[in-house]
Amino acid sequence: MTTADWSASARKRTEVAAIAALGYPVLRALGSTWTWQVSGAEHDEAIRARGEHPVLALWHGRILPAAHYFQRRGIVAMASENFDGEWIARILMKFGFGIARGSTSRGGSRALRQLVQTVGSHGVAFTLDGPRGPAEVAQPGAVWLSKATGNPLMPFHCEAASSWTMKSWDRTQIPKPFTTVAMAIRPPLYVPRDADAQALRSALTALEASLAEARTECRRLLSRDTL
Repeated sequence: MTTADWSASARKRTEVAAIAALGYPVLRALGSTWTWQVSGAEHDEAIRARGEHPVLALWHGRILPAAHYFQRRGIVAMASENFDGEWIARILMKFGFGIARGSTSRGGSRALRQLVQTVGSHGVAFTLDGPRGPAEVAQPGAVWLSKATGNPLMPFHCEAASSWTMKSWDRTQIPKPFTTVAMAIRPPLYVPRDADAQALRSALTALEASLAEARTECRRLLSRDTL
């Protein structure tokens, strides 16, 4: 559903407001019960120690636990202009994220330009496969942003030991109360400012591979936690 479709409907506007109003306190309450197992936090710390602002790269289906982990750190997230993007954006704002509107399929060029201006003083969160998928197939926006700003990509993945899975295209994961959530942050990836089309494709492939490694690391952390 596009911006024009949902925003013209009073019912849809009410639904967006209700989902955001209920979703934030529920997610905040759930998150307060989770136990985190984190690998690779030193990569985030090293990036910030160098005065850089990472382009956080994740899959759309892990946006809810990620929002809880990275809350109130001055991060700006890219949010699509459709119905789902609006309620997600409102929840993210309650967690202290800034929002740039747009997506790789609608309004994306404007949002990316906004992020280029913003990233000089803030980290940026980018769901690589949003807003409509295919799930876990990376779109080029984050790589382009890294090239345009000189700031590194920081791939990461979250995985819960026990969770609910939404019946959405991205299979959004909602960790259950009192579960363990693994977070794996991978080493930064730098995209040269003079990268050509082939180099950008290679960077995108490397980014997907890094996220696959992060998923494997999450599973290792969770298996260790159960021993």
